[in-house]
Amino acid sequence: MTRRLATDDLLHLEHFLPYRLSVLANIVSATIASAYAARHDLTTPEWRVMAVLAREPGLSAAQVAERTAMDKVAVSRAVARLLRHRRVTRRAATADRRRSRLRLTPAGMAVYIEVSPAALDYEQELLKVLSSAESRTLDAVLHRLLGRARELAADRIIRATNH
Repeated sequence: MTRRLATDDLLHLEHFLPYRLSVLANIVSATIASAYAARHDLTTPEWRVMAVLAREPGLSAAQVAERTAMDKVAVSRAVARLLRHRRVTRRAATADRRRSRLRLTPAGMAVYIEVSPAALDYEQELLKVLSSAESRTLDAVLHRLLGRARELAADRIIRATNH
């Protein structure tokens, strides 16, 4: 017999935080992508890889995936395409030849330098609806939620391996 849920037990997607964050992220990503997608033939995962490597050159693809919380397959595809377009180079790591280190090429850095101001301008426009105090609060709340989400994800991995 199927249990019927009370109205209060139903998931109301429009109030469900993970859904709301996902919608917000999708809208923001799509809008920012308009600054680079057509002009530079870049996908959102490619842009994210480039943005991470611009700040932290020499990371492996696994480290990029970890920092962006992107799927390793998506990062691998993005890296492959960036390599083909000569926006990224890959070199074997000195300590561990099985690992490779990624770096932006001068052409990749030029794209990053051109696109970054548009992304930052968009962020500034988006945040204009918040006061300075609200902006600081949002930053703090997002930091805490990200930390908690990582804890919960680690707990699930531990529980899954113990069963």
